[in-house]
Amino acid sequence: MDIRTLTFDQLDARTAYDVWRLRQDVFVVEQACPYPDLDGRDLEPGTRHVVGLLDDAVAGYLRVLDDGDLARVGRVVLARSARGQGLADPLMRAALDVVGPRPSVLDAQAPLAGWYAGFGYAVSGPEFLEDGIPHLPMRRPGRV
Repeated sequence: MDIRTLTFDQLDARTAYDVWRLRQDVFVVEQACPYPDLDGRDLEPGTRHVVGLLDDAVAGYLRVLDDGDLARVGRVVLARSARGQGLADPLMRAALDVVGPRPSVLDAQAPLAGWYAGFGYAVSGPEFLEDGIPHLPMRRPGRV
């Protein structure tokens, strides 16, 4: 997988379209969660878009938000055809490169908490429902 870490202004129109289409296909359609995916945070100067390409097609994506003293990882998604091949791992490693030494947080779909734990995240609060899907808040401490 070819991983690219980009600002919003570095996303070309086709890649941006493919990213938003992937997010819509998985989060809104497949998971049946109608919600406003385009929340304005993609445009923020500190946001980094981590795009995974297979054969020049967007197969995976996540974004890292700058929330001041900590980073927030979110919108972690793989195309159905890319799942089960370990392709999310390089996306998360690229996210952690963006995060650097800062602490970071994410809201994991509950069945994926163990996978995120492999990247140093620990459950930091009680399970909650988001759009009818159980999630767990997770935190990764900063490094010196």
